[in-house]
Amino acid sequence: MKKILLLGLLSLSVIGWRAASAQKEFDLLITNGRLVDGTGNPWVVTDLAIKGGRIAALGKIDAARAARVLDATGLIVAPGFIDVHTHIEGGINSRPQAENFLRMGVTSVVTGNCGTSANDLTAWFKGLETTGISLNVASLVGHNTIRRAGMNGDFDRAPTAEELQKMRDLVEAAMRAGAVGFSTGLEYIPGTYGKTDEIAEMAKVAAKYGGLYATHMRDEGLQIEQSIAESLKIGELAHCPVEISHFKLDSKKRWGLSTMTTKLIADARAKGQQVTVDQYAYPAGATNIGIIFPSWVFDGGAEKTKERLADKVTREKIKQEILATMKSEGFDDLSYLYIASYQTDPSFNGKNVAEIAQLTGKGKTPEAQAEQACEILANERAGVVLRKMSDADVERIFKQPFTMVASDAGVTDIASKSVPHPRAFGNNARALGVFVREKKFVSLEEAIRKMTSLPAQTFSLWDRGLLRPGLAADVVVFDEATITDHATFEAPKQYATGFAYVLVNGQIVIERDAHTGVKSGVILRGR
Repeated sequence: MKKILLLGLLSLSVIGWRAASAQKEFDLLITNGRLVDGTGNPWVVTDLAIKGGRIAALGKIDAARAARVLDATGLIVAPGFIDVHTHIEGGINSRPQAENFLRMGVTSVVTGNCGTSANDLTAWFKGLETTGISLNVASLVGHNTIRRAGMNGDFDRAPTAEELQKMRDLVEAAMRAGAVGFSTGLEYIPGTYGKTDEIAEMAKVAAKYGGLYATHMRDEGLQIEQSIAESLKIGELAHCPVEISHFKLDSKKRWGLSTMTTKLIADARAKGQQVTVDQYAYPAGATNIGIIFPSWVFDGGAEKTKERLADKVTREKIKQEILATMKSEGFDDLSYLYIASYQTDPSFNGKNVAEIAQLTGKGKTPEAQAEQACEILANERAGVVLRKMSDADVERIFKQPFTMVASDAGVTDIASKSVPHPRAFGNNARALGVFVREKKFVSLEEAIRKMTSLPAQTFSLWDRGLLRPGLAADVVVFDEATITDHATFEAPKQYATGFAYVLVNGQIVIERDAHTGVKSGVILRGR
């Protein structure tokens, strides 16, 4: 009996050995590509092997050792791009394939920006893991979200000691859940009412867990020097890195002063403060129409806002403040303000407020345009695109070594009637195709560093952003000669092309500019 059992075990061992010997050493091998490793170093022709979602080896590798081989001759092989400024809450739940990001090479995103994040990160992360996602997701915890949950009643005041402690506790809970830092949106209600010391107190909690402070500053035009100074001060008080979101100059009177603003960042770094910025590759921003209204219009919530707009005297005051701000920024009218998404009347989408005011019979004057804006807001907070920036400033900011490429976009429904900012579909491809190939602002290797290792280092995503054995196999393979952003302001919902393959955690998610349906993304939690 013992001999029979021994023979049986021996037979099983032989069968197991034969099965193991028949398996390939690597799941996937990318051969003959020009590998740009993410450090900024010059490319090198080499092979890259993947096993179990990780980079297993680099160098000359026999194709027979891999289950599948991708020939990347003539193509660039780089780390997957990391978009550090997104707003995917909501959109990722209904569109987990996140195609608009992946088809421009983005394999990981950081959301929770501008002070707004999921209320319960633990539950939100769990939901994404349950349904599955096609890209990797990290999140900040937002100041606006925390302030709404932690304060009682009117927001236009300093929090009580009890409220401040509650907000600190909420930030701590989010950091324990895996947030990578703390964000503010200081042009938005209720965050705009938060003072420097209040914000620093919450940033200190994030710092305790290795998180950074990411900020949409109080002002990005007329008062930008003061806003940068406050951002740096909060970093100093909290002893944490500072990341300034969508760095720009959005007042015409300040165009050209990126020479000064970039120097402020460079000087802070020279003094030893860790500060970085991010930027989208377009001379226009996007948000909701509330951005052109004075903050007091929104005190008390949506119903109070409607009451103010319905009152003739108050409405006139609102319009005059809109016009005064417009003039102070150097603009003659509101033609820079384009409607991106307006459910009340989708025919407005893609048109600017000056055009709409004429179409609706209100007239051509700036006063008529301000009235049109009030009418739109009375119905809903329409999404808008603001063409308020100069190409020269965008170029200068892009060239800085501390600037990352980020879209400030969400997971976008391509079938809807909205006319969003083209950055949601073309941002990274535009940086590579226009800024690198056509205009040669920086080298290809430097542009890829801005999209890979710099974001990974800034947000402590230590197993991403480089092509090194042992790190996660987020990889993009593209043709630098043909990569193109097709999205325009007039027709933004057009996918980028030129990507042969996009891999997320070792699995092919984009193949020849098409989504494979694979959901290999994971949650990237802070420590």
